[in-house]
Amino acid sequence: MPGFFILSVRAMFMSMKPPYPDAAPPTTPSRNIYTVSRLNREAKALLEGSFPALWVEGEISNLSRPASGHLYFTLKDAQAQVRCALFRGSRRLLTVEPRDGMHVLARGRVSLYEGRGDFQLILEYLEEAGEGALRRAFEVLKQRLMQEGLFEAARKKPLPRLPRCIGLVTSPSGAVLHDIVTTLRRRFPAIAVRLYPVPVQGAGAAEKIAAAIALAGKQPDCDALIVARGGGSLEDLWAFNEEIVARAIYACPLPVVSAVGHETDITIADFVADARAPTPTAAAEMLSPDWREWSDAFQQHAERLQRQMRDRLRRDSQHLDGLAARLVHPRQRIELFRQRLHGLVLRLRLMQTGQQRETHARLMNLSARLHRHSPLPRLHALEQRRQHLAQLLHGATRRALAAADERLRHLAQTLHTLSPLATLDRGYAIVRRADDGTVIRDANAVRAGERVRAQLAHGQLECVVEKTRES
Repeated sequence: MPGFFILSVRAMFMSMKPPYPDAAPPTTPSRNIYTVSRLNREAKALLEGSFPALWVEGEISNLSRPASGHLYFTLKDAQAQVRCALFRGSRRLLTVEPRDGMHVLARGRVSLYEGRGDFQLILEYLEEAGEGALRRAFEVLKQRLMQEGLFEAARKKPLPRLPRCIGLVTSPSGAVLHDIVTTLRRRFPAIAVRLYPVPVQGAGAAEKIAAAIALAGKQPDCDALIVARGGGSLEDLWAFNEEIVARAIYACPLPVVSAVGHETDITIADFVADARAPTPTAAAEMLSPDWREWSDAFQQHAERLQRQMRDRLRRDSQHLDGLAARLVHPRQRIELFRQRLHGLVLRLRLMQTGQQRETHARLMNLSARLHRHSPLPRLHALEQRRQHLAQLLHGATRRALAAADERLRHLAQTLHTLSPLATLDRGYAIVRRADDGTVIRDANAVRAGERVRAQLAHGQLECVVEKTRES
């Protein structure tokens, strides 16, 4: 900025010559005589009232650090210089430590040091010139994208638990690619990596990064995307602060992890991305599970399944044992049916005997009545009716007995079909232990050399187990 100068009021007055070199200055009542202190005081008020707080760009030189904690230095450019003072209270607000030769952008007010009449700047804040401009552009873009909703947590996509393939947008020649691939091979070697090579700084880098992100979003093989580069200055990382990159990340259908710079570096890409990693290695760790943890989880699931299967088999075995205890032997069922049939036959016979007796009594009564009244024709007719009824009764009795006998044969056939004896007739055998006679249902329940007894349809076999084999 032109117009930077050092003004010494005392030197200015010493360089001035009186208008009357050979005579004493005239004394008139109209003269307004200034003292030096008054002059400096009014000059200070004039300067401070004429200039608002302003930004000045220049290079620091002659930096002084007294014990008071204040900073005094000269701010200069190629044509001029100005004294500057940065007091201790304002110094605490600085994000950088001033040093000789640093090119800075300083904010302060114009003033004048009355004691010496020195023109100076009283600074409130300063930052490195190039970085400061970039940071202002950073904040402007950040606020605008925030107002548009690009940073909202509700729209951020969750990261996959186990991605099949991870896309990587970075430089193919940097250490980032090696770090990410090495980390993935260590944690979960089955995860593939698809590289989208781009320049990560310089002219046109932002456009190429945005194009690579858009291309990765159209590919069906990746489940997540890492946008990464190594550390550097704000200028080096500026491609990831460009609006075109931020909007490409926002529009990408894949979950995007931003891993730009070191942990202390913050970029616009970090705010827009679905997740931020402090380093590229951390990004790879975020997207890749530890294969040892998954192996342990699979082992735990297998053990839990085995326990459930054993419990189920034990419960089923207990249920079968209960059913076997409730099962009635076929001989017992046949005996029960035989007894029931015998009772029915007895009841039938009693019914037949009672009917015969009743019929006989009735006939005797009728005979007596006929005898009393001597109705021979009627008696003859009644006799014929009696004979007919006797035939009917006899036929009904025969049919009832035949039906009962047929039912008995049917029930006997059904019982024979359900009987284990019928199973044995088909060639099956019941194997029992030779010592206690328990039935053997599982080949693993016996050992080689053990004696067993096989029940056949006709007879038994005494056997010795040579070898067992699971079906």
